[in-house]
Amino acid sequence: MPPESFRYETVRQNVLDQIESGALRPGDKVPSLRRLAERMRVSLSTVALAYGQLEGEGIIEARPKSGFFVRAAATALPPPTARPSAATAPESLDRASLIRKVLDTMARQDILPLGVARTAEDLLPLAPLNRILAQVLREEGNLAGYYAPVQGFEPLRRQIVLRALESGAESSVGETIVTSGAMEALHIALRCVTRAGDAVVIASPTYYCFLQLLENLGLRVIEIPSRPGEGVRPADVARVAERFRVAACVLTPNFNNPDGALTPDEAKAEIVDILSARNIPLIEDDIYGDMHYGPTRPRCCKAFDRKGLVLTCSSFSKTIAPGYRVGWLLPGRFLDRAVEIKGTTSVASASPTQMAVAEYLRSGCYHKHLKRLRPAVKAHMEHMHELVGRFFPPGTRATRPTGGSVMWIELPGGADGAQFMHRALARGIGVAPGVLFSSRGSFRGFIRVGCCVPRGPQLSAAVQTLGGIAGELEDCVGDSPATGPFGNPVGPEDA
Repeated sequence: MPPESFRYETVRQNVLDQIESGALRPGDKVPSLRRLAERMRVSLSTVALAYGQLEGEGIIEARPKSGFFVRAAATALPPPTARPSAATAPESLDRASLIRKVLDTMARQDILPLGVARTAEDLLPLAPLNRILAQVLREEGNLAGYYAPVQGFEPLRRQIVLRALESGAESSVGETIVTSGAMEALHIALRCVTRAGDAVVIASPTYYCFLQLLENLGLRVIEIPSRPGEGVRPADVARVAERFRVAACVLTPNFNNPDGALTPDEAKAEIVDILSARNIPLIEDDIYGDMHYGPTRPRCCKAFDRKGLVLTCSSFSKTIAPGYRVGWLLPGRFLDRAVEIKGTTSVASASPTQMAVAEYLRSGCYHKHLKRLRPAVKAHMEHMHELVGRFFPPGTRATRPTGGSVMWIELPGGADGAQFMHRALARGIGVAPGVLFSSRGSFRGFIRVGCCVPRGPQLSAAVQTLGGIAGELEDCVGDSPATGPFGNPVGPEDA
């Protein structure tokens, strides 16, 4: 029997599906608690919990002595129309202080952390995973307390290899490296194929920590567009590869952070061929690949690699437990260099969490967990889309990804995302301003919000507050002093 949270989520999603399909229209009466409980073979309390959730979200409303009814539909949000910036010559980066401000909200209890890409705690398998960890410590405490091999705990690497096959990536246990999250994997991969002063191709917008990592390594950035509806175009990759001396390409082809773009498998294959013909390594972040909403998992670029030039990075931070810090790297032909870098930085990843995750995967729990997680995350995304459509001003635009957990929002009327962030923080809500997601300070009128957070009155009130801030900034556009790329006032010489 699935946990109560998943049972009521199934009921909630059933009602949402009826509304989205048109079977239930605004003003229609929703099936009674008893009728739906009988039809879905769940308890009355489960249906009541789901209806209470839907009511708190503003999707249905209770009418005395009449039951529940569908409320008026929220405004449908069109996709963003702002054109991504075209490729330019390499640019330097400087955004550390603003990034720290965003990341600071991740663990604060007084801030609703919509500014970080996280998975709601009630959707993570923390209880069974912690039980496995406790068992590992009881039964194999000596092994768990000592160094793991530099490449990682072998049973875990074996399970990672099996998981990778679902995305089309073929590797072997000996060609796999366990890392402390995906960021360490990306750090190792970049050090394998670049040196200070090199130029790296990256999508725009892209995850701000990637940009900060490139800056810290002394690398220069060449941006190519990521388009919400199609991801990265092979023609854009070909154009910069011909025009510039490129050391590497870094992409998130499956549900790019922040715009949620999915690059089609055919385009991935073409991109790999374009780069391979020029012996340019491709570093791909596949951290969201397992969080697809559709019937099949999208393939990763590694599936089309014939020369070992694709280095695939990922982790279990979004699907199992971010605090366990278990990631991995499939480094292709750069294995020896990657092992050397791993051994001279963190030496080895933590043994206890590696052992626990290996057992969790081996037992088949992960496969069952993903079958529950994917529809639940999709429901969170749809809910956030509905709330933004309901509470944000007309003219707001937003992506509607088919995987991952973040939404890319274009604010109306030229409102500034950095100013939006500062006002939201003052009211206890974290968001990430769009200016962070480009090396050139593009996307000033955008914000990114994490959608996979606990639902309820607090979230609805928070999004309503954010909608009010968007309206405030829209009203004062043109009345405010000019601002710099991070929302700070600038003098006449800078304006």
